Amino acid sequence: MTDEESRLAEIKAYQILDTPPEKELDELAEIASFVCDVPISLITIVDKDRQWFKANKGLNSIQTARKDSFCQHALHKPEEILVVNDSLKDPRFKDNLLVKSDPNIRFYAGAPLVTPKGNALGTLCVIDRKPRTITPNQKSVLKLLAKKAMDYLNTRKLLIQQNNTIETSAKKLKKLTDNVPGGIFQLKMTPEGKMSFDFLSSGMKTLHPTLDLEEWKNSPEIGFALMHPEDVLPLQQSMEDSFKNLTLLYHEYRVEENDSYKWHLIKAEPERLKNGNVVWYGSFQDITHKIEYEKAMEQIAFDISHILRRPVTSLLGLSQLIDKDKGIKKSELKEYVGYIKTMSKELNEFTSELNAIYDKKREQIVSRNVP
Repeated sequence: MTDEESRLAEIKAYQILDTPPEKELDELAEIASFVCDVPISLITIVDKDRQWFKANKGLNSIQTARKDSFCQHALHKPEEILVVNDSLKDPRFKDNLLVKSDPNIRFYAGAPLVTPKGNALGTLCVIDRKPRTITPNQKSVLKLLAKKAMDYLNTRKLLIQQNNTIETSAKKLKKLTDNVPGGIFQLKMTPEGKMSFDFLSSGMKTLHPTLDLEEWKNSPEIGFALMHPEDVLPLQQSMEDSFKNLTLLYHEYRVEENDSYKWHLIKAEPERLKNGNVVWYGSFQDITHKIEYEKAMEQIAFDISHILRRPVTSLLGLSQLIDKDKGIKKSELKEYVGYIKTMSKELNEFTSELNAIYDKKREQIVSRNVP
């Protein structure tokens, strides 16, 4: 990359061209005009084919062609101030369009705007329509004002970069939150009990497809109308306890859907603000499959306990009888063995049925969780 390519790339990075006037830079140009006692002062940015004025005191135009600009000559020695005491006596400028016609430049002094990389973006310059000289003190002030202008532009550039980073991060975060199973939220409640969502992810539409999220954000109480009537008060009590004691908000409840009910979970960490409000950061989840699984396991445990009781009791009784009866006859032993075989067969049939039931339940749970 050539020096000029590097310089133009930095101009682009500063995102300054064709932006509105900014008070801080206008004031610096005003000070330069006052200190040097001239009618015209500019903060210029020298682009590829034009010279554009970011700050402008005394001229009606907002830009000129680069080939006619005085400032382009200041770019080659960024550490120096370019001074033209009388343009008509300077071979570089005596035939210049801006000298021979409006604004009829005779005097020019420009301090380069130098970036940390050493590139000159343009100048802070002062102009007069009559010849004159510039004092060492005035030169020092121009340099100082040019440095202040660059300090401002560097800070401005940093803020733009930070804003771009924040905007990019916000977009990435939104994509992540929108694709989280269930919904992520930030809920605020005042000491008087007034609630509002500061944030509600699009993932909530998977839980409540017909619900208007914007309406719900402003009126969180709408969510209570979707719940099983018996679960509303316990959830409200959980929220009140979390608000008062700053404990984790964790509650399982039923939500009506298509003439039936699904199980949802709300889980959130509270934070109390200085004004007394509490903000919860948390999520809503559909836990219907988890509840169904737990119920299935409870049923299996009940079946095992209930159905195995009789054969196990019988086997225990037979084993105790055989152990106690030392003089057991062969015919009696065969009878006992017959009982044991019958009980063993019942146990085998039951465990086979149990395995089939469990496999079916597992297939149902897996299929529900496959997208």
